Amino acid sequence: MVLKILIFKIIFIFSFFFLSSIELKKVVAKDLMIIGNAKIIDGDTIHIDQNRIRLHGIDAPEINQKCFDNNTSWECGKDSAFALNKIINNHKVKCKIKGIDKYERYIGICFSHKRNINKMMVRLGWAIAYRYYSLDYVAEEFIAKSKKLGIWKSKFEEPYLFRKKNR
Repeated sequence: MVLKILIFKIIFIFSFFFLSSIELKKVVAKDLMIIGNAKIIDGDTIHIDQNRIRLHGIDAPEINQKCFDNNTSWECGKDSAFALNKIINNHKVKCKIKGIDKYERYIGICFSHKRNINKMMVRLGWAIAYRYYSLDYVAEEFIAKSKKLGIWKSKFEEPYLFRKKNR
């Protein structure tokens, strides 16, 4: 009986510290600033050193996603990643971290040349405003959609639906 109580206490203590460390990481992340050269993963994800950063409030086509224009497909996911690369243009990126997502990526608002990268991706039509998490870039989406920029020049499946369907 004493052994069972001891095992229970050990499990409880480890669980407490594990959950506390996750919550602590989320709290600390909110004030974090990550600066460095970015490696482009796709239109809404970058790596700076060992830090995976998902751009807050936007959703870009997946790297393998295609869009359609007059029954012709084009690689809008790759073009979205290319557009992000062009916006950053090998300059240092500065990301203000807002939190951590369920995949343990940082969620950030990132800047290059003092320009908000998240906002630029939506305004140029290479990402949509990710309304499920934020309404920050809805106005930029309206501009891109009305001017038929980027993915808005064709038909496309919203990236979150594409991901859900292709899991």
